[in-house]
Amino acid sequence: MKLSYVIVTCSLSALASAGLAAEAQDSDRFTAERVFDLEYADDPQISPDGSTIIYARKSMDKFNDRVVSDLWAINTRSGSHRPLVSGQGSSSSVRWSPDGDRLIYLTSTNGKPDLRLRYQDSGDSFSLAQLEHSPSAPVWSPDGKSIAFSMLVPDKSASFAKPPKSPEGAAWAKPVRIFDDLVFRFDGAGYLPKGKNQIFILDAEGGTPRQVTFGKNGFNGPQWLGNGALLVTGNDVENAELDPIESEIYRVELSDMSISALTQRDGPDFAPAVAPNGSRIAYLGFDDKLKSYQHTEVYVMQPDGSGSRNLTADYGRSIDAIAWRSDGRGLVAQSEVDGNLTLISIDLSGKVASLVKDIGGTSFGRPYASGSFSVASKAGGGSPLIAYTKGSENRPAEVGLARGGGSTRQLTQLNEDALGGVNLAKIEEIQIQSTHDGRKIEAWIALPPGFQPDGSYPMILEIHGGPHTMYGPYFAAEIQRFAAEGYVTVYANPRGSTGYGEEFAQLIDLDYPGKDHDDLMSIVDALIAKNYVNKDRLFITGGSGGGVLTAWAVGKTDRFAAAATIKPVINWTSMALSGDIARYVSRHWFRAQPWEQPEEYWRRSPLSIVNNVKTPTMVMVGEVDWRTPSWEAEQFYTALKVQNVDSVLVRIPGASHSIARRPSQLIAKVDNIMGWFAKYDPAKADQQDNDE
Repeated sequence: MKLSYVIVTCSLSALASAGLAAEAQDSDRFTAERVFDLEYADDPQISPDGSTIIYARKSMDKFNDRVVSDLWAINTRSGSHRPLVSGQGSSSSVRWSPDGDRLIYLTSTNGKPDLRLRYQDSGDSFSLAQLEHSPSAPVWSPDGKSIAFSMLVPDKSASFAKPPKSPEGAAWAKPVRIFDDLVFRFDGAGYLPKGKNQIFILDAEGGTPRQVTFGKNGFNGPQWLGNGALLVTGNDVENAELDPIESEIYRVELSDMSISALTQRDGPDFAPAVAPNGSRIAYLGFDDKLKSYQHTEVYVMQPDGSGSRNLTADYGRSIDAIAWRSDGRGLVAQSEVDGNLTLISIDLSGKVASLVKDIGGTSFGRPYASGSFSVASKAGGGSPLIAYTKGSENRPAEVGLARGGGSTRQLTQLNEDALGGVNLAKIEEIQIQSTHDGRKIEAWIALPPGFQPDGSYPMILEIHGGPHTMYGPYFAAEIQRFAAEGYVTVYANPRGSTGYGEEFAQLIDLDYPGKDHDDLMSIVDALIAKNYVNKDRLFITGGSGGGVLTAWAVGKTDRFAAAATIKPVINWTSMALSGDIARYVSRHWFRAQPWEQPEEYWRRSPLSIVNNVKTPTMVMVGEVDWRTPSWEAEQFYTALKVQNVDSVLVRIPGASHSIARRPSQLIAKVDNIMGWFAKYDPAKADQQDNDE
């Protein structure tokens, strides 16, 4: 590939003047470099008595181009805010002991995974065990004497031949790798080690972890049921990988390591939570009807698995996470509700009440509904004391504190130094009717600083992935970057999005992409009708599911001046036979294999209408994306090129499906999209002609 360079010469005084002008112009804009200044709060854990919150303070390591995590403590009464664990590399998954006198957390020491315990009175900490593999989900026993966690237990890899021994110092090729699991690589993890996660317990004073589960499919998510039993989640059956969402909750007796299933239905059962007095188990799940999306409900059962009943059958929204109130008479749950991530209270009769509506803010790149919470286990009574990630349209997540459904307080100001003087986009909510069937579609518009509705602005339609996910009125660095460069940027929840009821989400079942395209075009029409944007300066982009809809859109319409499809699925047949969630796609999104219904796979593939594309299109993908592998993007790029459609392929080295996980990758993604759009913006082309 040839690289061409343009060298511009000018006087030193002109350069200095231009530099000062640019610096002044950028002083109040959300520039690319400001991405490295951002911080956000994550995983706030409130102490049993409610006096202290420990949270993961996440920031951007500019030298190593990584998001790093330190642990900080907040006194909920005085507001004192100080570092607890810092400078050890990223630390996470902090959890309070039942009495609040100790903490456990995950970190790394000398490059090795480390599960550490910290004494709150002295601040001393020590490593609980020497671990070869990374533990996850550590939890305290009720008496504070033991800790349970899950960890990989390696298996022997398949082998059919023993290679000869190479001579000392020889440079032979690497040995062959043989795979015999259906899922042998996963996005973000790469090629998976041979083995399964199992459950271990460990003395809280340290020692050697003891493995307590041995099922061939592995187990995860341990929770204590008293001091002598564990609840774990798994699918201990033959050919479990053929049913990728199926799971049951099992009870493990630590006295003899016997295991018994407490749930047996066809469908996932997971995330068990034991009531404070141990009398009930709440859990999440649903009956699997082989749909592309189904609501997750909240159930309660007796400790032996009997008497299960659905608490949210009449609620109408899906549940993401649960925690018991300290009085044991109900639960706090996290749910997506009409564009807002919300905390609700659910009593044991199924009565639901709203508690907090501004949870979110941990997806700082794009405006996804993402956040977490915890409940003080020995404070609050019927009015729970809750720590949560507080989201807003102009800041990433802060730490919030709520007393039931009453007063709330924001306890941190992590980004005032970075964003306090920045002129951010104003976020405006709109609701439009789809031209397809009149359904209400919710969207948000990021208006550039100084915006005036004069019909002159360029527009970017930014489409979320999933497709069963939800955008909301949350701070998003990518959206703010677009707006800072003068784009009116609109993002929406078309049919198929979560948060608006199961029926709305299932409108795209066996029809994706489909009428969701009409919803999105209706939003574009609405912005033109409001005289917000110029109809000749329309641009479209989206990632993953949004990449699918972008590629679909340019096959359906030529109204856009340019497009950027990011990590898309272009050919459902190749994705359903090579992506890391291939089995889920064929089983739930198509309910048939490609060779059983080839015409259906083709009908829903953007490649089937690529012959219609006239729009200049950038195609972008991470080089180690195993969710929508790079050959999906390459198929679209090649198809466009052979038809003489102006197109470029952008590959992000080292990037997985989370293509903007590293700060520099987020910047590269957004700036290359805007650079591509600028090339085809008629107003900028006219300006360039005038300048010449």
